Amino acid sequence: MPRMAGLLGLILILGMGCRSNIGFDPLSRPNVVPPDRSSPAVPAVPTAPQLPTSPPTLQPPSFTPTSNSISDTEADLPSASSPTVEAAVPKLGDIYGRVAQMADIDRNPLIVIPGVLGSRLVDGESQRVVWGEFGGDGIDASTPNGARLLGLPMAEGKPLRDLTDNVQVRGVLDALEIRVFGVPFEMNAYRDILSALGVGGYHEASGRTEHTAQSHESYQFAYDWRRDTVENADRLHQFIMGKKLEIETARRKRYGDKVAPVKFDIVAHSMGGLLARYYIQYGNADLPSDGSLPQLTWAGAENVERVVLVGTPNSGAIDAVENLVKGVVFSQALPRYQAAILGTMPGLYQLLPRSRHRPVITDADRRPVDVMDVKTWAHYQWGMLNPGQHYVVQQLMPNVTNPAMQQRIIYDHVKKCLDRAKAFHAALDVRAKCPPGTTIHLIAGDAYPTSAQLWVYADGRLSVAAKLPGDGKVTRASALMDERYTAGIPWSPRLISPISWSSVNFLFTDHLGLTRDPAFTDNVLYLLLEAPR
Repeated sequence: MPRMAGLLGLILILGMGCRSNIGFDPLSRPNVVPPDRSSPAVPAVPTAPQLPTSPPTLQPPSFTPTSNSISDTEADLPSASSPTVEAAVPKLGDIYGRVAQMADIDRNPLIVIPGVLGSRLVDGESQRVVWGEFGGDGIDASTPNGARLLGLPMAEGKPLRDLTDNVQVRGVLDALEIRVFGVPFEMNAYRDILSALGVGGYHEASGRTEHTAQSHESYQFAYDWRRDTVENADRLHQFIMGKKLEIETARRKRYGDKVAPVKFDIVAHSMGGLLARYYIQYGNADLPSDGSLPQLTWAGAENVERVVLVGTPNSGAIDAVENLVKGVVFSQALPRYQAAILGTMPGLYQLLPRSRHRPVITDADRRPVDVMDVKTWAHYQWGMLNPGQHYVVQQLMPNVTNPAMQQRIIYDHVKKCLDRAKAFHAALDVRAKCPPGTTIHLIAGDAYPTSAQLWVYADGRLSVAAKLPGDGKVTRASALMDERYTAGIPWSPRLISPISWSSVNFLFTDHLGLTRDPAFTDNVLYLLLEAPR
């Protein structure tokens, strides 16, 4: 049953994505067996982190994740006749049960923001699912109509904000619905993180108000991940202000008029972390049209106390390059997502890595390639500019029959998306310290070799040139936004980052596995419920 086996490829959903897809994460770990970490490594003399300039022989990183055994010495290992000793897992209900049940007016309501692909999209006219269901009533992106529904409109001379369609957001994709041979299957997506937060006594609000006085609510912020992240920051602002009014009204009814203004905590996964960061720094302000930086106001921080970023590609991800260039192939059981369709989506370009980190170098002379320049994409015929994507472009623009006009439109669209992404990156790269009352925390993975650099050949083909520690999708350096990987930056034993981290925790699991790890739940609940303010 090859199609049934192909379902395993679908469990790539809701993170940054595997090498051949955008935003899809295997539940299974990467095909790397981490070595034992029971014996500490001898520290090496610090040297500047250098990405290789010639194809390396890729090996697992020299660091090692924790041992699965409780004991770290051979003498303490169980004998062959002894029962198997498994790693201890904390009883989180016992730890947080008491505080979870408290009617604490000082507890902030919680907002969960998913990553790319983490929201269900439906056609506003037919109500068919555009993203979030495969088979049944879900659209097939391999058909002309499906391609037009999933892809965003393009038009020469019009700003990205004005290129809208009839697709609507219909909630967070907490479970993915698929049908194979007419048989429905349901695969967990963000249900795991919601269950983890439930240990802390958070209740999904779902429009109810009876719990708001206790501030135990958790809200899921669904957004159109195809669109510009700055647009979604504006929508997040409207969402927060609406919930703020609702909760403060409920509190005044219960406790009187002398109640403090409501602030929220945010837990954001992957792309959702970029959205949260922009919001707290700039609120709902747009990027200036003249290419200058927006004013750093911390307007969103007025409404947010704690932000927890989980596996966020703060300086981009290599997978975004490959996916926009080549498109996505999941498995025989699922439709193909062509590069031309993905290339219509400004939000995906904003996942690209920074050019200053040399994410792509030429095979011939090791020269860095600027992935944020449309001329690079035209030269190598990447993505939408690949002649092999012409038939998909025709499906996306059935009313434009002139090939030269089609080329002008897609070149203009790619340029607009890249320019917008570059401006978005510049806004996030501003070195700034959070104002008093707001903290930003990171949970990331660093146990798996993760693509960090690509070779590009003369014909535009890409291949992995180097890997660095990460979660299989996002490197440790990207999660930290470590500028020590920037050419010309002198090596420092201390982290150099524009982000003022209040805390950082590393887990030894993959991208989606981060939210399933008991250590994730333990650390997040401590931050939200018990950490001093």
